[in-house]
Amino acid sequence: MKYKSLLVILFVLLLATISCFVPNIQADPSIIIDDYVLSPSVFMPGDSGTLKLTIKNAETTNTVARTTTVGSTTTISTDTVGATFNNIWITAASDSNGKRVKATLNYEDIGYLAPSASFDITFKIIAEEGISEGLYFPLIGIDIETYTDVSFPVPINVSNATVDLLSTDVPSKISSSGSTLITFTAVNNRENTVDGVTVVPGSMDGLEFTPNSVYIGSLDAGASSDASFSVKPNETGEKNLTVHVHFKNGDNEHVETITSSLEIIDTLDVGSIFTSIPRSITIGGSSRITLEVYNAKTESITGVMVTPISNTTILPSQYFIGAMEPDDVFSASFDIFTDTLDIGTHSIDFEVSFKQGNEYYKTPTISSSFSVVKGEGSNFQPYEGTSEGVQGQPFGDVLGICLPVIIAIIALIAVVILWKWKKRRDAT
Repeated sequence: MKYKSLLVILFVLLLATISCFVPNIQADPSIIIDDYVLSPSVFMPGDSGTLKLTIKNAETTNTVARTTTVGSTTTISTDTVGATFNNIWITAASDSNGKRVKATLNYEDIGYLAPSASFDITFKIIAEEGISEGLYFPLIGIDIETYTDVSFPVPINVSNATVDLLSTDVPSKISSSGSTLITFTAVNNRENTVDGVTVVPGSMDGLEFTPNSVYIGSLDAGASSDASFSVKPNETGEKNLTVHVHFKNGDNEHVETITSSLEIIDTLDVGSIFTSIPRSITIGGSSRITLEVYNAKTESITGVMVTPISNTTILPSQYFIGAMEPDDVFSASFDIFTDTLDIGTHSIDFEVSFKQGNEYYKTPTISSSFSVVKGEGSNFQPYEGTSEGVQGQPFGDVLGICLPVIIAIIALIAVVILWKWKKRRDAT
């Protein structure tokens, strides 16, 4: 019994001794990932970017009380609820082919973090070239001295979606004269905004583009924007039209290319046609010739002017039309005077000049011929079609044949009326 009582006393003393060194409340900070920011928000395979972490000590009190008892003496002290960081790192996430979303470094011995305090830390993140698109969860690890380590998965999305370039208004054939407006549309098919969007035509022999590039800037997810160019051909034939769209996903530069076939043909999309011309004009007289000027381009032109080319007197000496919208048609009329011409056949040419952008152009001339003949008055024939003249009886010849017949008929009617009048008077 004596030994059992001694053992009980020794056990009680041992417990009392141990309790002197164990705090009643232990300081245990709560370390959390308070926020994170990815740039870009959605990666493309091969992209690099940044992951900015905000790490916080979520404890709201700076200290906790600690009570220590040694024998009959009780001591109350306080501990600071802070944390010392040994290491912060990111464990990579992989696809089925071993391609990874990874960080390039880790941070050691960062220091001490007091309660309610926080700090930012930035990792460089790489989505390896050829990685499959999908959602990855690389794991953030935090080694805290004395306390439990922290693990936090961060979702990182990798997408193959890109910025596409569409041929919105690009004809398969364009005229070799002047320039033609073509339009492309850049479409952002990604889930995030892209920046620095620029549409640039490739270098092609025989084609000049104005402007050299079109800067669009930022495109939100699902947004689109047009880019238009004036194309001026220097030669005819088949061309491979190549246009690029450059853009940045975060700080990563990307480019997409579209190629189409473009044929340059020798045809007029600005020109003139005769609508009425004289076949013959009496010497010393005048007649009128009328043209229609058309703009078959897809863009407007300015400074449109029709100029006659001839050795006779023509009024006006030039016909100014001005601006013409696509598919516009305007008429221009000129009076031809034969006072300086000899009897015989003469020709007259017309040329159309216009301005497009900063360039001036002239169309090939169209030509017509007319005869200067003896007689009175003007001999005018309406005309539609080519400028080679109109077949038919001249008006002056017809009038010369019919005039005596008309005079005889009028004289006969006058005699009949006079005879009837005399007969009625004699009867009264």
